[in-house]
Amino acid sequence: MKHEVETMWMDGMRFNALVQGHTVVMDAPERVGGNDEGPIPKPLVLTALSGCTGMDVIALLRKDGRKLRSFAMRVSGELSKGAPMVYVATHLTFEAEGAPEDEQALIGAVQRSQNELCGVAAMLRCSMPVTWELRFNGVLVAQGDGPSVP
Repeated sequence: MKHEVETMWMDGMRFNALVQGHTVVMDAPERVGGNDEGPIPKPLVLTALSGCTGMDVIALLRKDGRKLRSFAMRVSGELSKGAPMVYVATHLTFEAEGAPEDEQALIGAVQRSQNELCGVAAMLRCSMPVTWELRFNGVLVAQGDGPSVP
């Protein structure tokens, strides 16, 4: 099995990528010749990380019959100082609200996603630290740095 993405230059600095039948538009800011009609490519790596782990967490909670009132993630990527500019560390902040009795299930789902399931996190850990924290009902309840990668 493999994934394939087809990307086509449209004009200026704008590219359209066809991802599983969905179009993703990428562009650059006006200051570098683009029209700012889409994100630059690098933050899409952070987007992939949040989507991958978010889907894991929600799937695990659903399987366990749990339901949150809200669930969101913020991902920050620290960039290197020199070229090529790459992410040298990433940090995920999970924020959820729900019933107090769902706290432990949520902690377990986040830990399982980050330690066992999320392929994007595993790939990123091959080149940098991926740390995380979980806030439940406004309180920091767990944090981690994932498994070490050989």
